[in-house]
Amino acid sequence: MQEGLKLIAVALAIGLGALGPGIGIGLLAGRALEAIGRNPEAEGKVRTNMILAIAFAEAIAIYALVVALIIKFT
Repeated sequence: MQEGLKLIAVALAIGLGALGPGIGIGLLAGRALEAIGRNPEAEGKVRTNMILAIAFAEAIAIYALVVALIIKFT
């Protein structure tokens, strides 16, 4: 019983923890492509900021993975 609840907690931690960054990265990429389409001269600045923001969003998903692993192995 205890092990089953632990596995459910792990699944929820990584599942919900990856859901937000996944949606955020999708929205971010869409808006960046829209910005580049409207102003092609600003492509370099938009791309640089987009990659930085994607890295920050992905870090949140990695934190969720770490929490899930801590739950699983403790």
